[in-house]
Amino acid sequence: MILMKNLLFSIFSSLLIGGAVYAQPAIKFNNETFDFGEVFEGKLASHEFEVVNTGNQPLVINNVQASCGCTSPHWTREPIMPGKTGIIKATYNSGGRPGQFNKSLTITSNAGNGNKTIFIKGNVIKKEDKVYTEEQKKNSAKLVLEKSEFMVGKLEINQKGTAKVKVKNTGLSPLEIDNVTSPCGCTTFNFSKGSLKPGESGILEITISPRQKGTFKEEVSISSSDVNTPSFRIFLSGEAVESFLPSNMKEGAGANMFK
Repeated sequence: MILMKNLLFSIFSSLLIGGAVYAQPAIKFNNETFDFGEVFEGKLASHEFEVVNTGNQPLVINNVQASCGCTSPHWTREPIMPGKTGIIKATYNSGGRPGQFNKSLTITSNAGNGNKTIFIKGNVIKKEDKVYTEEQKKNSAKLVLEKSEFMVGKLEINQKGTAKVKVKNTGLSPLEIDNVTSPCGCTTFNFSKGSLKPGESGILEITISPRQKGTFKEEVSISSSDVNTPSFRIFLSGEAVESFLPSNMKEGAGANMFK
């Protein structure tokens, strides 16, 4: 009788342990490596990897770590239900990086089959090395800027200031903004239009976040699909201060006058 009880207990325990082992999410990719092929220098090259939860519990992607600062990851933040899919988007900034590249992204999740690594690769071609025919030059998009210098005013260090740059396409093909870069690495951009049809205008928002105190005049390069003038320069000017608060209002500064 005791032997039978021990046997039943062992079977029950095994079932519980087995259930715990198999009740878990699992992560799978439709493709673990994506080859962009040739990418023209200055372009932001993006690809979305499809993530499938092949387990039987919700999958949560906790973090995606790129192997370099030149690659920006974005991923599905909500739990991915069993049998459902999510995405991990990898964006490679080719500005100033001619030549071959091979970058990895490491995914940390609650998947039972452990962390995963995916890869992007390609070859960045300098724009000046690309030869266009006269017909291509004639039918190209043409980027026209309303002005080239913008004041963003006084900002605290690391505070964001935005310049709204009016752009127009006076060419014959759709105009795309490939990238916006600066030597300080402190600028980002947003072009909600995506692309401009011939004759169409739009607003390119360029945000700067100064990292050092003092006046600044940052040169910003706008890369586009205008093959005749693939890069335009504008300047963002302003002043960066440590804080707008008076020195006696800063935490820990001076005596407390209310004591």
